[in-house]
Amino acid sequence: MDIFAGKYNSILKTDLFLVTPPFTQLNTPYPATAYIKGFLNTKNISSTQADLGIEVILALFSRKGLEDLFLHAEGLPDQPRSLNAKRIAALKEEYIKTIDAVIAFLQGKNPTLALQICQEDYLPEASRFAELDELDWAFGSMGTQDKAKHLATLYLEDISDFIIECVDQNFGFSRYAERLGRSANSFDELYGALNQEYTYMDKILIGILENKIKVIQPKLFLISVPFPGNLYAAFRCAQYVKRVYPEIKISMGGGFANTELRSVSDKRVFEFFDYISLDDGELPIELICNSILNGREFNLYKRTFLLEDGEVVYKNDALRSDYKQADVGTPDYSDLQLDQYISVIEIVNPMHRMWSDGRWNKLTMAHGCYWGKCTFCDISLDYIKVYEPVAAKLIVDRIEELIANTGQNGFHFVDEAAPPALMREVALEILRRKISVSWWTNIRFEKSFSGDLCLLLKASGCIAVSGGLEVASDRLLKLIDKGVSVEQVAQVTRNFTQAGVMVHAYLMYGYPTQTIQETVDSLEMVRQLFKAGVLQSGFWHQFAMTAHSPVGLYPEKFGVVKETEVIGTFANNDINYRDKTGINHDQFSFGLKKSLFNFMHGICFDYKLQDWFDFKIPKVTIAPDFIERALKEKSKLDTKPTARIVWLGGKPDQESFVKYKKGKPVEMQILTFHDKKESFSIQTTTREGNWLLSILQKITVSNAKVYTFQEIKADFETTMEHFELFWYSEPIHTLRDFGILVL
Repeated sequence: MDIFAGKYNSILKTDLFLVTPPFTQLNTPYPATAYIKGFLNTKNISSTQADLGIEVILALFSRKGLEDLFLHAEGLPDQPRSLNAKRIAALKEEYIKTIDAVIAFLQGKNPTLALQICQEDYLPEASRFAELDELDWAFGSMGTQDKAKHLATLYLEDISDFIIECVDQNFGFSRYAERLGRSANSFDELYGALNQEYTYMDKILIGILENKIKVIQPKLFLISVPFPGNLYAAFRCAQYVKRVYPEIKISMGGGFANTELRSVSDKRVFEFFDYISLDDGELPIELICNSILNGREFNLYKRTFLLEDGEVVYKNDALRSDYKQADVGTPDYSDLQLDQYISVIEIVNPMHRMWSDGRWNKLTMAHGCYWGKCTFCDISLDYIKVYEPVAAKLIVDRIEELIANTGQNGFHFVDEAAPPALMREVALEILRRKISVSWWTNIRFEKSFSGDLCLLLKASGCIAVSGGLEVASDRLLKLIDKGVSVEQVAQVTRNFTQAGVMVHAYLMYGYPTQTIQETVDSLEMVRQLFKAGVLQSGFWHQFAMTAHSPVGLYPEKFGVVKETEVIGTFANNDINYRDKTGINHDQFSFGLKKSLFNFMHGICFDYKLQDWFDFKIPKVTIAPDFIERALKEKSKLDTKPTARIVWLGGKPDQESFVKYKKGKPVEMQILTFHDKKESFSIQTTTREGNWLLSILQKITVSNAKVYTFQEIKADFETTMEHFELFWYSEPIHTLRDFGILVL
């Protein structure tokens, strides 16, 4: 296909070629290949990487791409088409005319187009625009960039609907042929699909891959498969390289292999791949590289499947330990077309957009999960089980390195659950170095996230957090072993929200033994949390039983029964089961998601929960003010001796005056502070004011040493008495509101 010619002349020949197959995200690269390339740099192993997903999208959603698409659709045998597909086909010239300009706009290269898009007579409109509400409530009269981004997203989704109906039913912006990768216990269906002729998307994908392989000529082709929606394309890429370049060795790794392919035994899989490695990829890949690049007959491997004497074998004979997080290097995003990614806004919600809008450098604060107990989670696997935090200074070193290399200062820490103490140290280090970043991460809603810690995180650039509320029922949270209560979640989300940090909650329904009453009460808790303004976004997931979770390993403890004990020869993770309650949880899916969609838009809080369902549900048993009562402020008169005290503000202006108390002169000071939003003043005696100035310089956030409350008290009592009276006085209370943090 000639749309690919001449695009890859700058690519260099390297030993390794790392790819993410279609599709993951439009707005930012999935980080696995960047992590591995960063590690390979530390070993002086040359590598090139590519995100084939974004390259396929850009080839398809271009003037030439749409011309070819509509021409192909016209040449297909006559088949019934929806009115929507007929409308899009009739407007094909409008789509072809506008597509390049819209893509450039979504890449941030054509901002003036927003004014035209917002006129709502520039883009052709099909069914995705049919339910478009009045958007001024979300974007106002001046939010043209975001409004245009949302409208342009609907425009792309219309084209996607046309592709799915008329050209390729497997297409999706963030997944391709996902059905073939889900619950694929047998390889038969996927193998059959791979022996069919290329689909329309396959032809675009292989055209791009062909040009790259021709230039790079790698000795090892590494394919990272994070999700089921990448699996089919991964096999298509491997199939092409095996057929045309049989001398190139091919290896698979990534999240899908780590969770699904731990017992793979079907020999046909190794018609496509020479190696499948599990868990942390650094050492397995290094050993595979050594076996290929050094050409030795006898090789040791780490957690690697391969074919030996015609049989699938699992090799884990290397005695070396996995690399520590301090030694894996900084992710390297070079080779990826960072300026080509597309920012979209699917849902008009400021938190929800985080997953689709903006380019984020991905980093990890800690390997694994420090909690590691949730019964629905894969806590038996190393990616959860092996907890290893990275030193705060090294994390911020990597932040600075990535800013220098990518020109981007947005960071998404992709932890299973970022540890609060490490988040605090990272925030302090960011503030000490005076660097400007925006960052967000996944957390547990635990009580360590005090109001002051949330303020510190916000000051360092934290803009959002996501965390698992799961089932908003204290009984089920105990069964899950989540280690939190609904009341605690409410207080933590309140602390983040008051600090100006957005909060997204992962929600779950259908957990083993969950009753209909608990599902209804859980929805009521969610309604109250959104109404209170302490949640900005959420997403309902139906419980899925996985093979490596406590529920999957010990189903009898959780009141469920596996439908079969048979282990498939291909993928094994999702387990079909029967819940002894016999409840059909599927029936709640639409109502839960529809109500949440409205809550995220700040509306419909006064609807009865029955209104969201077309079948009878029981009445709520939760008090209507449960969350309101949980959110009542607690006193600040509880500072622990070991608490760390930090000052975020600057040096104040001083003004002295004399105040007469019972006829006696008392020397006083007015200290005027200036923060980013306003100026404010406090009055103290001159002695207290001078001490305060001195201690604020010591506890300012830019200093390496952090003082405890006990140390500050001792410092005060070298010259004065009654520290507690001063600490809990009005002047300090004011400073607590403007930048003295107790951590």
